[in-house]
Amino acid sequence: MVAAAKFEAYGPSHLVVLAIFAVGVVAVIALCRQWRETPMEQPLRRGLAIAIVGVALPLQILQFTPDEWDLQTSLPLQLCDFGWVFAVHALWTRNRLSATVTYLWGITLTSQGVFTPDLHSEFPEPRFLMFWGMHLLVIWASFALVPGLTILPTWRTYRLTVAITLGWALCAYVFNLVADTHYGYLTRLPKGASLLDFLGPWPLYVVLEIVIVAGVWALLTWPWTRERFSDRA
Repeated sequence: MVAAAKFEAYGPSHLVVLAIFAVGVVAVIALCRQWRETPMEQPLRRGLAIAIVGVALPLQILQFTPDEWDLQTSLPLQLCDFGWVFAVHALWTRNRLSATVTYLWGITLTSQGVFTPDLHSEFPEPRFLMFWGMHLLVIWASFALVPGLTILPTWRTYRLTVAITLGWALCAYVFNLVADTHYGYLTRLPKGASLLDFLGPWPLYVVLEIVIVAGVWALLTWPWTRERFSDRA
């Protein structure tokens, strides 16, 4: 029996995904700007929301099957497991807070899964397809909601996003301690290479990550709060 191919970061399949990712960002912004506040906007938003659900739910169900179940990875406790829910809510309702969460999480955190993927399955395995489908769709949603549809963040929704993220981190950290798991990389560094490797050992990298992420989020929020943009909201 031939062993299944193993995914290789920046190998051929990853480079194809990155190309699709880049083309998709440009396309979704262009479509959303063209169809914003037209009869086509709602079908576009809700179609993208349905697509996210169609990929994320089967992936979660797959995690609970006997062959895939692993306490260390199967529970929906990673940030991306909550990110797709916010993305769907924002796309379906145009809710500003959900849009801000999707935008800030998607561009800075979900994108880490695109550039430094923690993945072993190779194309065309179902896990490969669902992993990339969920990550790309959520990030495309973040570009659709803010640069495309101009559902703009405010300093209030920025603060709430920080609070929601800290709440998730606290809950995930406590669960990690109780269950001896590693959700959110809050108790040790990932096995594979990641940007966290440059931030030092635990717990220093967690503290620095929080500070850096909050600062980057502020920079991502600031341009949209200027008067010429806020007047559109």
